[in-house]
Amino acid sequence: MVSFEMNDRKKIGLGLTGFGIFFSFLGIIFFFDKGLLAMGNILFFSGVTLTIGLKSTMQFFMKRQNFKGTISFGLGFFFVIIGWPIFGMILEAYGFVVLFSGFWPTLAVFLQKIPVLGWLFQQPYVRSFFDKYRGRRVPV
Repeated sequence: MVSFEMNDRKKIGLGLTGFGIFFSFLGIIFFFDKGLLAMGNILFFSGVTLTIGLKSTMQFFMKRQNFKGTISFGLGFFFVIIGWPIFGMILEAYGFVVLFSGFWPTLAVFLQKIPVLGWLFQQPYVRSFFDKYRGRRVPV
């Protein structure tokens, strides 16, 4: 039996990841405000690092099959910082999809178990879409 212990470091990491997503969302809503987008990126990356650990984070981003996503995400972050937020967010979005495409089936199962949203994700058309990509990476 697998035991998932939620220590304080992981709780803080999940909080930082959530705040990172929130600030990125606000940055997009406020017409690609580079300050909010940069803050969101920093919080997201530091949250992921705290949640899964520095070694696991480095292994994930440095895998050979993840290089394309890592480079896209890093360049996107760089372009947000230097003042080209729209181009940077496009690169980051591409990198995010490439990096985390293997997690979509797991996310789909999690979303189906949420009380209100679960009903939506259990509909036949949505479910068939997620079943189509279950167990394989999206080709990019």
